[in-house]
Amino acid sequence: MGIRLLSMISSVKQFHKLQSVLTRNQISDVPKGHFAVYVGETEKKRYVVPIAYLNHTSFQELLQKAEEEFGFQHPMGGLTIPCNEDAFFHVTSRLNTCL
Repeated sequence: MGIRLLSMISSVKQFHKLQSVLTRNQISDVPKGHFAVYVGETEKKRYVVPIAYLNHTSFQELLQKAEEEFGFQHPMGGLTIPCNEDAFFHVTSRLNTCL
């Protein structure tokens, strides 16, 4: 009886781990090949951008601003870019034409 109980407990734990992984994947709205950034000077908005942006100098400049201001401790828990949305849109719209 004790062995069967341990087996059932192990199965329940495995089920909960699988359920946790599936739930995280459903919540994530970041498609493969993209990453999320938070943009704004006061109110931060979340945007999902292609990883290909990392290869472009103009986006790297935004990342340098983020590093200078926040180091590796970003207040939103994700990559925060400290610029206004208009500047972000200007950079990303130019990058979209390059991709």
